Order: sequence, then structure tokens, then C-alpha cells
Amino acid sequence: MTTSLRSTLDFLLYDWLQAESLNTCERFADHSRETFDAVLDTCERIAREKYAPFNRTVDMQEPHFDGERVTLPQATKDAYDAYAASGMLSAAQDYDIGGMQLPYTVDAAANAFFAVASISISSSLLSVGNANLLMVHGTPLQKQVFALNEFSGRFSGTMCLSEPQAGSSLSDVATRAVPDGEGFEADPLGARYRLTGHKMWISSGEHELSENIVHLVLAKIPGPDGKLVPGTRGISLFIVPKKLVDTAGQLTGVRNDVALAGLNHKLGWRGTTNTLLNFGEGKYPVQGRAGAVGYLVGQPGKGLACMFHMMNEARIGIGMAATMLGLAGYYASLDYAKSRPQGRLMGASGKDAAQPQVRIIEHADVKRMLLAQKSYGEGALALNLFCARLVDEQHTGAAEAADEARLLLEVLTPIAKSWPSEFCLEANSLAIQIHGGYGYTRDFPVEQYWRDNRLNMIHEGTHGIQAADLLGRKVLMENGRGLQVLAARMQATMAQAVAVPALAPYAAQLGDALQQVAAATQAAWATGNPAEALANAVPYMQAFGHTVLAWTWLDVAMATLRADAALSVASSAGRMGAARYFYHYELPKIGAWLNVVNRRDATCAALSEEAF
Repeated sequence: MTTSLRSTLDFLLYDWLQAESLNTCERFADHSRETFDAVLDTCERIAREKYAPFNRTVDMQEPHFDGERVTLPQATKDAYDAYAASGMLSAAQDYDIGGMQLPYTVDAAANAFFAVASISISSSLLSVGNANLLMVHGTPLQKQVFALNEFSGRFSGTMCLSEPQAGSSLSDVATRAVPDGEGFEADPLGARYRLTGHKMWISSGEHELSENIVHLVLAKIPGPDGKLVPGTRGISLFIVPKKLVDTAGQLTGVRNDVALAGLNHKLGWRGTTNTLLNFGEGKYPVQGRAGAVGYLVGQPGKGLACMFHMMNEARIGIGMAATMLGLAGYYASLDYAKSRPQGRLMGASGKDAAQPQVRIIEHADVKRMLLAQKSYGEGALALNLFCARLVDEQHTGAAEAADEARLLLEVLTPIAKSWPSEFCLEANSLAIQIHGGYGYTRDFPVEQYWRDNRLNMIHEGTHGIQAADLLGRKVLMENGRGLQVLAARMQATMAQAVAVPALAPYAAQLGDALQQVAAATQAAWATGNPAEALANAVPYMQAFGHTVLAWTWLDVAMATLRADAALSVASSAGRMGAARYFYHYELPKIGAWLNVVNRRDATCAALSEEAF
């Protein structure tokens, strides 16, 4: 499994994205192909030893709560400690705080090994995102006390947005934060408040893997009349540690008023605790009274803008998680298809029952299912690594290039999160199909990959929310400049591909798809009515995503031919086969999706509730 993944990553990093050229940036000047490979080697080894053997263990031995403590398998603690010791939590950070100043492109590629080995055993994604948010929006002391301890693995982190009555609808957040007595604003850790409320679906909200848990909590500060401001304008962001700390980051011995109300029992992703947390209910009173102590991050009422820093990072991380689950299923079903004998091939005069059975990989339909998985998984991996490369460009490029990278990332983030979570889930379904009846049993890993992946269409912003963000905001922002920049990148790829005989037809097909998406964008907004435009946002996002993936495959195909013009290596032939599959079988689907967008079809929106 990891052999195939490593060769794919090496190709995408070095032959396609030219990751070595990042070393020309001052920030990455100390690095080389050797240091990048050393990081990949280390992560591959830890994933193989500490993660992969226990993927089934953490699925079967779900977190258990006895009313006081949460119990997790020992393997989870061992994996957490190994990951923290590797330095990967702070790999992309500055040297002066203990980081490696590793490009995010390489950081994302290295973390792929853990995701493909066991996605649910680790919660590092949230800790890193939490700490990164504080590095941008926190005070110097908040960075020192909370973020740096998360980067070391001593503390871990969460993001607390959703509430039982308000899932994705953050404007309905009801958690309250009131000033904590006289002099509240003078606390060295940040203006000190007392929080009360309930947070639901909080991943890694309670465990004993780390010394402390740093909750980043959205809450509203009541107005002078004691009422909460409606909408998102009143939302503020607070650091609420599970255990209180002093200004040196040492535990004071006081438990904060944050209590685990219960664990959510999920279809998949069972290795991570998923929690309902009660803030300020009085179970653990601080200084004799109820209320969870929280420290304000940034300005009052500006919490959502801060939190989006973490949410956008998490969305790309979720896209990568979905991608790696898709590839894990692909590798498993490929191994099975190569070893499972069944049936005989159709000859000119039909099938000859006297002949020995063939392995199922010899059947055209099984090859179709394998190619679909490969085109989804490897295409999504390429897109996610491209987005990671944009993060590096945004942070290290010259002003104009950095701004272009920012815009591209804005437009592509809904795709990077949602496209893999839909189509790599479909890949997992195909992996089950290839296994036949065995795939539907727990004797093979593919059913778990499907269960684990089903969550990715839901968390970090559901499919519908990402689609509304794409069509309602991202393609319109800055007078459509993001869409124009993306189209220009695609056209540059097409201009190069037209000169390659094997790829010229695909360049023309991509050009047609891009025109269709542009026309549908205009048609959706022709009346200027958001309700009409966004009624078919999901089909729009599917077509947009397929067009982006077709562009990605065309660019990858060009790099493949540059590296191996004769396609003499099996992996080169496989990449070209996946690219062909995507253009022949997948890209033509966009016409059907865009048809309802162009007509602003009201079938779904207009049907009365009673008619259902």
C-alpha cells in the first residue's frame, strides 16, 4: 500500500509540483530533496508501525466513558506520542519556536501516510489548526502558553462551534460569555470571561492523551440589555482550557468548568472521541462558582473571522482525509482483484467453462471500477497537494504571486474539501463492490473505509454549505477575479497541451467544460435572486469540481509525458490511463449537472412540504 502511495507522492511532489524549487525561498533555503525525503521516510515508518496495524482495533474498541473518565485503546496513546515525538505537529513552524520551517506542500504529503494508515486514530489536525489560529490571532502570551504547548504535543486542541440546536447555523449559537468580575480585562492570558452553554460534535473533546486540552470556543457576549446579538456579528472567540494554567503554561491544579456530558457513537471514525461538552454547568466550579473560564482571542464580536482561519485549514485537511480513505480502499481492492479468481473471459464464441477461471482484474468492468477509484483518489491527491503549494506561495511569494495564490485558494477550498468527500466515498463504494459479498463483511477493511469516509461530506461545513459558499460567494468575490485567475491557469495548461498530440483532444474538451461552467455561473445569477441561483448549488459544485479535476489530470498527464514519453514504466501508463478515464467517463457528466443550473430549475425548491 505505502509503496504505491510513496511513488505517487514522489511523482506529484517532484515531477509535477517541482517541490525542490521551494528551496529557492529564503524560508526553505536549508532544505533539499534529502531533507524532504527524510521527513517522508520518517512519517511512512511511524504510520506503518504505529497506525496501520491498529486501524481495526480503534474501530472495534470504541472510546468508553464511565461517567468520570474516557478510556481509549493503548494503541491510540502510542500513536499520539510517536506523532508528537516526530516533530510533525510543528513541522511548518519557524525554527525559533522549535519548528522545521518545512513547506506546507511537503508537510501535507508526509501526513498522507498517517491518513491512509488509520484516519481515526489521530486528532493532530485539530491541534495544529488550533495552534495555527492562535499564532495569527493570539497575543504573545497566548501563543507562548497555549500554541507552543500544542505544537510540542504537551497540550492538544479542539474547535467548538456547533451546538445541539445549531449545527452548521452558527448565527444561532447560544453559548454566553460574561466578564469574570472586576479587572477581567487585565488578565495576562487575555480578557477573562465566564462561559455557559453546550457544544456538540466536538472531536477529541475529552481524553487523556495529552496533559491538557485547549478548547477554542465560539460564544456571544450579551449586550447591555443582557440579550445576545442575533446573527454572527455578536460571536466572539475564547480559549477555554480543560485545566487552568499559569502564565508559564504550568497546570495550576484547578479543573475548569468544562464537563463531558456524553460521547456520540458514530458510524465510522470511531477511534477519535466525539463529544457533547457542557460549559459552565457547575460540575467543576472555579473559585466556588459555576462558569467555564475563557480568555478572549482577538476583538469582541470578531470571533468568526478568527475561527475561519482554522476552519479553512480544516477543510483542506478533511479533503485530504477523504482522499486517503479513497486511496486506501483502492489499494485494498486492487490487491483483492489481482488475487481473486472468478469467471472466464468472453471469447469470439462466448465463454469456455472448460478453461480455468481468470483473476477478476482481467474483467473489463472490474478494470472500470479500479480506474474510477484511481482517477478519483490520485486526482484528489494532486488537487490537495496543489492547494498546499498555494499555501506556500501565499506565505512566501512576491506580492502579486502571493495575492493570486490567496485568491485561487479561496475559490478552490470548497472543491478541495467537498469533491474528495463525495467522489472518494464513491471510490470506497466501488472497492466494496470489487470485493463482492466479502466486501460487505468485517473480514476485509473496505467496509470500514466507507464508514470512516461518510463523515467527510458532513463535517467542516456540509456539502450544501460548501456549494453555497462556492456559487454564492467565492466565484463572485472581488468582481469574479478568483474565477478569472483560475480560468487563466486552466487556459495556460490547455495552451501547452494542445501542442501534445495525445493530449490535444482533452485540451479542447476542457476548454468546452470551462465555457460551460462560466456560462452556468452567469445563468444562475441572471435574475440576481440568491434563492434562485443557489437552489442548484450542489450540481453546480459537482460540475465545477469535475472541471477542476479534469484540469488537474491534464496537467499531471503533461508532467507524466515529460518524465516518461514512452510510458515505459507501469506507473506512467497507469496515470495516463486514469487521465483518459476521467475525460472519457467523468467529464461528460457536467452537462447534466449544469442543465438545472442554467435553467434555475425550481423542481426541488418549489415542491411543497405536503407533496413529500
